[in-house]
Amino acid sequence: MRFAKIKQMLLIPLATLLMLVALALPGQARAASKKTYIIGTDQTFEPFEIQDKKGTYNGKKPGIDIEILREIAKHEGFKYELKIMSFNADVQALQSGQIDGVIAGMSVTEERKKTIDFSDSYYNDGVVLAVAKDSKIKGLKDLKGKTVNVKTGTTGSLFAESIRKKYGFKLKYYSSSNTSWADVKAGNADAAIDDGPALRYGIANGTGLKIVGKQMSNTPLAFGVKKGHNKELLAMFNHGLRWLKKTGRLQKIVNKYTGKKAVKSQVVADTSIMGLLKSNAGALGAGLWMTVKLSIVGIIFAMLFGLVLGIMGIAEHKFWHGIANVIIYIFRGIPMMVLGFFIYIGMPTVIGHKIPLFTAGVLTLMLDEGAYIGAIVRGGFESVDVGQWEAARSLGLPYYKALWKVVAPQGFKLMIPSLVNQFIITLKDTSILSAIGVMELTQTGNTLIAQNFQGFKMWLIIAVMYLVIITVLTWISNYVHKKMKI
Repeated sequence: MRFAKIKQMLLIPLATLLMLVALALPGQARAASKKTYIIGTDQTFEPFEIQDKKGTYNGKKPGIDIEILREIAKHEGFKYELKIMSFNADVQALQSGQIDGVIAGMSVTEERKKTIDFSDSYYNDGVVLAVAKDSKIKGLKDLKGKTVNVKTGTTGSLFAESIRKKYGFKLKYYSSSNTSWADVKAGNADAAIDDGPALRYGIANGTGLKIVGKQMSNTPLAFGVKKGHNKELLAMFNHGLRWLKKTGRLQKIVNKYTGKKAVKSQVVADTSIMGLLKSNAGALGAGLWMTVKLSIVGIIFAMLFGLVLGIMGIAEHKFWHGIANVIIYIFRGIPMMVLGFFIYIGMPTVIGHKIPLFTAGVLTLMLDEGAYIGAIVRGGFESVDVGQWEAARSLGLPYYKALWKVVAPQGFKLMIPSLVNQFIITLKDTSILSAIGVMELTQTGNTLIAQNFQGFKMWLIIAVMYLVIITVLTWISNYVHKKMKI
């Protein structure tokens, strides 16, 4: 009888949790349109991808890749939705079937041909070596014993790996070019090897680097789909690309971003703290709202999940106790970034369905933070004096009523400091979701720095924004804690 009551207690929060997860899934996840293709692209890779201040590619000058895709889609009559991630995540998402295609300044290599079907080439690219303006390095021969930065998964990184032993330098990997370049400018690395057009564009917009030597390892760039899939999309892209070449539109797009009068990033004239705040208020506000929204929804799910685990953890039946321990052990042991990639990129290959980005972020927070909350809830209940249990049971209260009416109210008071601390950690952990492309506050910072190259000032602004939110949460939690003690 007692076992049945415990099951009843667990089913209520569990059913609520499943219902909320179902409601969180956008309609397109349950009934995706066959006519809309999901196309992955890079976060920051000028001049091929140039985000606007809102972190989108809806502006008039979105970059070579986006303009090519926009023109071809219009000419061929298909719709698409862009998924903005790091280049490495784009390739993984393509191979897992989470996206239908990738256009991100992607070079055609023999290794990539094993898993990707490429379109005809629309541009020939190469890599270059860049150093700080005051550097004495003049070429590859001067790199012995030096540290060279590369962007993960790119042709630049592959080329650098192939010559590393010959020239005797060390490699550091970054997910974005701008971070790699800023590291060289700051003196933490000696040089960067990256795509020529991207570096030249960055230098024109004030990265503080210079290119030394000649362009190397010239390779064609192309649009890609998963090998053996989306043949219709690939055929439409090739047909539209031939039209762009024939009409001269392709060359006009390329010249627009690589010619002498190439467009520059949206660099503001006033680069003071107040100037940056004023010119980027909309983008920072949107990023802050996404962070808050992820935190709130993630905490709700994590609390429900943690409550289920906590109740299971104090159950007298060893079966429930064992399951709770295993779940808590697993999700506390997996790094959150790994969990995010697994849910967003890995799971679709298993379940056969795409997972919306926001939903993937919420599930990541729920599982990771919920495991910690489960341990807190269990510890809170176990901290209540055993005499309270015995007194409740001696009055004839069943196990579940003794828990909810006597033990739980006392246990939750003991949990409040730990739960508040976990809420704050959850808010900060939303920044990790930028790795899978969630446009929260940290990812917004990456986008804005790619436009104005004011890394120190922008990160200072974002750090202060996080600090203000966490301070407000701490004040509220302290107030609630004092009230509950009364």
